[in-house]
Amino acid sequence: MKNELSHVRTIIFDYDGTLHDSSKIYIPAFKRAYKYLVKNNKAEEKNWSDEEITQWLGYSKQEMWELFMPNLEPDFRQDASGLIGKTMLEMIQRNEARWYAGAVDTLEYLKDQGYTLLFLSNCSISYMEMHAEQFGLNDYFSRLYCTEQFNFRKSKKEIVKLLKQDFEGDIVVIGDRFQDIETSELENVYAIGCTYGFGKREELEGADLLISDIGELRNYL
Repeated sequence: MKNELSHVRTIIFDYDGTLHDSSKIYIPAFKRAYKYLVKNNKAEEKNWSDEEITQWLGYSKQEMWELFMPNLEPDFRQDASGLIGKTMLEMIQRNEARWYAGAVDTLEYLKDQGYTLLFLSNCSISYMEMHAEQFGLNDYFSRLYCTEQFNFRKSKKEIVKLLKQDFEGDIVVIGDRFQDIETSELENVYAIGCTYGFGKREELEGADLLISDIGELRNYL
């Protein structure tokens, strides 16, 4: 596989479930929002498992609510979604967000090897900017992209197709969900699936390579 990746010049990283263990802040935020819906008689009480909650990580907020509660009135959807975002931002400000072990060292290694590193997440601009401030994302990434910059209307595959016009050489996309893996359908784009993230194993079947630890990238890049 290392030979196949020899022409890669640009590496695009997903964030949640790839570099950032977002379960630490998303699970309590989701529970707070769901409690709000129950209080307003918009949902039934339920004890959610962590796995049931983290299945929504990797989706944009529009996609998540359309799949999770498609019949919820827009006002309550907006309030609950806002509560999730507000709670996560508060937790980030309290330094409760955590990266996976080895993430910093791996990014520093890849940057030292001369790769162009790009950030691409299905998140809001405020979420991206807060993480940029807390974790110094601009120290590692040449550019930061999120789907809100594209009005949540473009998939990661569509965004990567646009980015290909600006960067020379092959591209590898690294992520934990099907939205990341399907980018490999594009010409000269490879996908590396992270089995330690939040996607189900079948979502990663189209990946060119699977890793169980972020540090394994050193073996291939």
